[in-house]
Amino acid sequence: MNHNTPLSPRPLSHLSEVHRRVLTTAQLRAHGVPAAEVNEQCRPDGAWQQLLPGVVLLHSGPPTGEERLHAVLTYAARERTAGVPVQPGAEEPHRPTYAETMVTGLAALALYGFTSAGSLTSLDRIDVLVPRMRRLRSTGCARILRTPALPAARQVKGVPVAPVPRAVADAVAGLSDANAVRRLLTEAVRGAHCEPAAVVRELNDAKLLSRPHVVDAVDSLLAEGRAIAEDRLYRMVSEYGLPDPVWNVDLRLPGGPHLGGLDAYWPEQAVAVELDTRAPRQDEDALWSEYARKREHLERLGITVVHITPRKLRDGLEQQAAVVRTALMAAADRDPAAYVVVLPR
Repeated sequence: MNHNTPLSPRPLSHLSEVHRRVLTTAQLRAHGVPAAEVNEQCRPDGAWQQLLPGVVLLHSGPPTGEERLHAVLTYAARERTAGVPVQPGAEEPHRPTYAETMVTGLAALALYGFTSAGSLTSLDRIDVLVPRMRRLRSTGCARILRTPALPAARQVKGVPVAPVPRAVADAVAGLSDANAVRRLLTEAVRGAHCEPAAVVRELNDAKLLSRPHVVDAVDSLLAEGRAIAEDRLYRMVSEYGLPDPVWNVDLRLPGGPHLGGLDAYWPEQAVAVELDTRAPRQDEDALWSEYARKREHLERLGITVVHITPRKLRDGLEQQAAVVRTALMAAADRDPAAYVVVLPR
């Protein structure tokens, strides 16, 4: 067998339109196009152009946002597929796989539909995440971001994209404008893309919470997130026919110490709801200990505390209503709670 025999040319018809326009030089060779012809076609006055090292756009005009996106992913993944023709799969016959890479930052947020991220065409750079040990460099419109462990990618418009919290953190890392940071964080929460705690966790992991303009935006984000969670809690009580509680109260023992604030409280049944809106910063453990101490103290007094996270309210409003209803119904079978003073918070 002659190992130097070139691969037989394969037609481009099995590829989708954008993937027929963006190919690696290795893929072109597999389709029967020799290196000399690629070089000739990519001359300044040629019909093709080299968008990135080893990645060719098969027309001479300005690339579209989609073409730039696929060119960057192809560049970042090409080491894993070099010399191998793109093979159509049984389920995705027109879509190549991009090994060990995913879009992140503003480009990812644009794919998710963030208006504050701009369009793919307007971005100077497209950020891609790759494993830390990959030997790649940023060049042209491709900015390489290395990470010790890749998050689980989501498929958006046919390409692998970092989860929203990670994409937001990678975008914020490159922004110095406080208003731009605040717009991104606000849209992430208002658009129900993710919960504030998830964004703050990624910002903390990226060591971005030492930047004053990021801290200010995070404070606004947490206030926004709490307001949204409170609104969902009000809606839960109304839509699922729960009895009206007293809202946003402080509890005290008669003539005694302050017991803590609660988001909702049913005095007759001695049932309380507390929203867990902790931000995962360095003081998370201390704050959780405070939550736990308060809950234990209230339960020793006979008060049932239902802990609800904003995410549970977003994803399972009916389920959380059932949890609260069960706690209210169980009150009749419990010993009476200690008398406490209820004050507006």
